[in-house]
Amino acid sequence: MKSLFVALLLGAPVFALEVASPADQIASSLLAAPKERREAATVLGYNEKGDVVTLRKGAGDLICLADDPAVKGFSVSCYHKDLEPFMARGRELNAKYKGKERHEVRWKEVDEGKLKLPREPRMLYVLTGAGFDSAKGAVTDSYLRWVVYTPYATPETTGLSTTPGTEPWLMYPGTAGAHIMISPPKTPAK
Repeated sequence: MKSLFVALLLGAPVFALEVASPADQIASSLLAAPKERREAATVLGYNEKGDVVTLRKGAGDLICLADDPAVKGFSVSCYHKDLEPFMARGRELNAKYKGKERHEVRWKEVDEGKLKLPREPRMLYVLTGAGFDSAKGAVTDSYLRWVVYTPYATPETTGLSTTPGTEPWLMYPGTAGAHIMISPPKTPAK
């Protein structure tokens, strides 16, 4: 209450962070993972302060991240645990950098050996939509895309195009953040 009073006194913007329950964060984020890999996944989510916290410790190699309540829209993801240092650093840099500048900071840190990123391919699943319907246990207007991190890959080493589309393509070729985007065509809701 004291921090609310000080914020009001100083004229700072005040907003309440609407955070989904831990159960809903876990249920919604796991939907990004393949069905057979959900049970063993670790789940990261958000507390009332907006901090990333572990909601469930899993024994598998996937980490699922709940929807960030401070970001407009709905997006959850699951990725190989070896990508966590890279992903955590990206979340850390979000406050200071946006877009490609944030990526370039991480890439430089990988190049300099300050940030760990595996050289072998690692998977990321991203599920977006209009929101999560907890009664149905489903993401409304859902769209799933896949990303395969392949650091330093190029069109010459992969045979992939760098042109975005519905066919697999290579994003950020030649960098530590090179990855194959697989974005299937969106299908109308049934």
